[in-house]
Amino acid sequence: MDQIKNLNASRASLGGLFRSGVPVLSLAPMQDVTDLPFWSLMARYGGADIYFTEFFRVTPHYVPEKSILRSIIDNPTGRPAVAQIIGNDPEAMVRTARALANYPIAAVDLNLGCPAPVVYRKCAGGGLLRDLPRVDALLGLLREAIPGAFTVKTRIGFEDSREFDALLGVFARHKLDLLTVHGRTVAEKYGPHVHLDRIAQAVRSLPFPVQANGNITSAESAVHALKKTGAAGLMIGRGAIRNPWLFSQIRDRLADREVRLPDGRDVLAYIENLYSSASPPGVTEKVQVQKMKKYMNFLGEGLEEPESFLHDIRRCTTHQEFFSICGRHLDHDRPMALEPRAILP
Repeated sequence: MDQIKNLNASRASLGGLFRSGVPVLSLAPMQDVTDLPFWSLMARYGGADIYFTEFFRVTPHYVPEKSILRSIIDNPTGRPAVAQIIGNDPEAMVRTARALANYPIAAVDLNLGCPAPVVYRKCAGGGLLRDLPRVDALLGLLREAIPGAFTVKTRIGFEDSREFDALLGVFARHKLDLLTVHGRTVAEKYGPHVHLDRIAQAVRSLPFPVQANGNITSAESAVHALKKTGAAGLMIGRGAIRNPWLFSQIRDRLADREVRLPDGRDVLAYIENLYSSASPPGVTEKVQVQKMKKYMNFLGEGLEEPESFLHDIRRCTTHQEFFSICGRHLDHDRPMALEPRAILP
């Protein structure tokens, strides 16, 4: 009974957020990144309004991974959780969606945007965008099967942004509770350009809330995206790895408060917290350092000397080497915008 109450409350909270009139900030689903420890760490720095899980990779005989379910069951953020699924087998997708709906989630989310070749070549994630009749059928089946909120995260097409016109027609036929639009095609991967005009098109034409996703790297870029698209919210992924203060900075900017930038020592302390939180019991030092390099590939882009930092960090193998490099670049009190140099004006 308590689980049912929690489930209903979580679903109601999703609708309430998007009816509040205040832009909603979501943490994007990032495979092997947005796990339970990362959620907990983000919440300590201000955190998102909604947290999306890593995707449940659904196959014909799939059983949801306990490691991802832990993020839902032990959700440490105090904010709604959304369970994301990816795959193309209709029966398995329906079965998994129904199973996940029994957990305390705000919604089940369908991934139509993953640009990884290992995914899209199997006609999953962004690969499904090459087969709109299949997308249409899958949306219908999932909408019927999911008793609560059903959301979708999509790219604007596979090869060409003009594909989005037809895709919007498919989405409009289904009663989605939220559409998150990553403003790039699958082919564009994580390139520098985001088609904000296409996200604005979705906002104008669809009868349900739309979130904007792609290159939200600062409070200023967040405000720019909201103004250009009219979106009800923003989904932030790599920018949050680089800058865990970003959610709070955006809220301050929207409220006309001073936006505080961390200094180098603040960033160094964040890396120390990340190292500690991302270290499972029994992991070797070498494996943990390797795992940290994944995060540093994003964070390093926002440092004052990104090339030097990334060159050194990718070659270290020990805890001592890792933090020696971090200290050389971050043991200072200068404010840091933590924006990738390629995106700065």
